[in-house]
Amino acid sequence: MSSLTTSKAWTALQNHFNQVRDHSMREAFSKDKDRYKKFSLKFNDIIFDFSKNRITDETLRLLIDLVNECELGAKINAMFSGKIINTTEHRAVLHTALRNRSNYPVYFQGRDVMPDINRVLAKMRTFSESVRSGEWKGYSGKTITDIVSIGIGGSGLGPKMVATALSPYSSSSLKVHFVSNIDQTNLVEVLQPLSAETTLFIIASKVFNTQETMMNAKSAKNWFLDRAKDPQAIAKHFVAISTHADNVAEFGIDTENMFEFWDWVGGRYSLWSAVGLSIALSIGMDNFEALLQGAHEADLHFRNTPFEYNIPVVMALLGIWYNNFFEADSHAVIPYNQSMIHLSDYLQQLDMESNGKSVTLKGERVDYSTGPIIWGQPGTNGQHAFFQLIHQGTKLIPCDFMVAANSHYPLPEHHDILVSNFLAQPEALMNGITADEVKMQLTPEQQANPVLVASKVFEGNKPSSSFLFKKLTPKTLGSLLAFYEHKIFVQGVIWDINSFDQMGVELGKVLARVILKELKNNDEISSHDCSTNALINAYKQFRES
Repeated sequence: MSSLTTSKAWTALQNHFNQVRDHSMREAFSKDKDRYKKFSLKFNDIIFDFSKNRITDETLRLLIDLVNECELGAKINAMFSGKIINTTEHRAVLHTALRNRSNYPVYFQGRDVMPDINRVLAKMRTFSESVRSGEWKGYSGKTITDIVSIGIGGSGLGPKMVATALSPYSSSSLKVHFVSNIDQTNLVEVLQPLSAETTLFIIASKVFNTQETMMNAKSAKNWFLDRAKDPQAIAKHFVAISTHADNVAEFGIDTENMFEFWDWVGGRYSLWSAVGLSIALSIGMDNFEALLQGAHEADLHFRNTPFEYNIPVVMALLGIWYNNFFEADSHAVIPYNQSMIHLSDYLQQLDMESNGKSVTLKGERVDYSTGPIIWGQPGTNGQHAFFQLIHQGTKLIPCDFMVAANSHYPLPEHHDILVSNFLAQPEALMNGITADEVKMQLTPEQQANPVLVASKVFEGNKPSSSFLFKKLTPKTLGSLLAFYEHKIFVQGVIWDINSFDQMGVELGKVLARVILKELKNNDEISSHDCSTNALINAYKQFRES
């Protein structure tokens, strides 16, 4: 047995769970008219309602005991102060410094990192304003109309998610496109309608050697040179986001067009860095800095607020409660906002790459469940896809709902319908509907059909949390994203795992490099297991010469 599951706080939680596991939220709301006041928190223009969860006052108190026992406060301070908390890679974790709008000193290895961060931000402002204003010209003298951002993982998904979510703030004269998949379909379909004369490429890769990114970048460069003909024109159409100037120069990009970030910036936490250049080009640097401001204010809230009033901490503890005690394997994120279409994909990477671990910080195998499966899509589309399973299926799936009180677009009847669904679904999940209540809605003939009645019963008691915010602004989005980052960190602390490495992505890449060499000819392969051998040989037979 692990030290976590035998700890005093964990044992108390287990005993408490055995007592309350079947408690009804419907009854809890009926008995306590102040439940919402007790189990909701407000931060700026954001309301976090966690009252529709299967918790009591005692549950929350015992969960707070757990994080105190795990010395969460000390570990929060260690992260913010630049200590080496990514122990397997011997790195600090300082993405919070990237959005330190208070500009207080943040030290790494005895050196304040803020001057370097501010220098890169100033360079991003100068460049983005130059492109957005039309001052920056392409090789033929035309202004830039299209940005193609090439990256993968956090270097692709984070900027894509934010730029899409904040599309109401985007430039009408500048379109931003994202390429991440090595499947040529992604690159070809993005480039097909574009003109080399008016296209700017952003290549985002920490060391400028990521296989998928560099293959796409090479093909993009070839596409560009086939049209521009002059290698000197690359200087006006390619910029790099990287830590490695030599590799950038070798690729052919002028290092004057390189935007720096640092080893202490993890890929899935990098949108706050120069990796967010595509965001700044899309929505403007003022709005990008508002995104940083929102995240910074959430950082201060996380660092300074008592745990029982701390939104990311409460989010994390609810996740622990369901994942480790109710044995809920997944968690759905459902934004009632079409522009947040990529949010669940982004959070999927952020959470599952961070906490999909099975060994502790000491290298010992865990004997408890760690990171949940994260999934979802915007409402109301999800209601016609997977809500059937959430409402009446056999799996317990906690949900996060979110909506803005105000839309960016002037169709209020649409928005009222949207918000009514956002409000109704958590209520339905919590309350359900009993057989007697079902019969009241049926004709006498239908009431006599037990199968029909049983099919219409909703068990209820399904947990959810809700975020309601005034409007989806850059600042609000920054705060929401920071809340989820810190939630994941807190859960990693409790599970005693390293949330900041991602060794699990490596083995498949290593094997792919071996197989890639074997695909260069038509020889029959027998060096793998029989399944892989057969598929390689079948591929060679199928592929066109």
